[in-house]
Amino acid sequence: MPRSERSPLLLAGLLAAAGVAHFAAPRQFDVIVPRALPGSPRAWTYASGAVELALAAGIAAPRTRATAAKAAAAFFVGVFPANVQMAVDWRDRPAPLRVAALARLPLQLPLVLWARGVARGGEGRA
Repeated sequence: MPRSERSPLLLAGLLAAAGVAHFAAPRQFDVIVPRALPGSPRAWTYASGAVELALAAGIAAPRTRATAAKAAAAFFVGVFPANVQMAVDWRDRPAPLRVAALARLPLQLPLVLWARGVARGGEGRA
């Protein structure tokens, strides 16, 4: 299978794994929910995990792939503040954790571009 045909399934797998992680180990996500958001961090953790699972399912299905991939690109932009919150909160942690938190920031752009690419080539492909 050519890489371009695997790309949507790899993106779907990434989103599914992240979605499952939000339910399996929610505490690690609760702490990066921006404090400015209303409600409990756990509710945001579960909601974002459910969105990731829904996006994964949408991207995996050829009929909904393009729409779901566009939504995934928007989602990746939308969760960027949580990555910023993590970088701010972890500024006093040991160096490897600080580096990991800071590394998440520029990684959001390739995810957005990947989702946009899947959206452009994703309609009707298995």
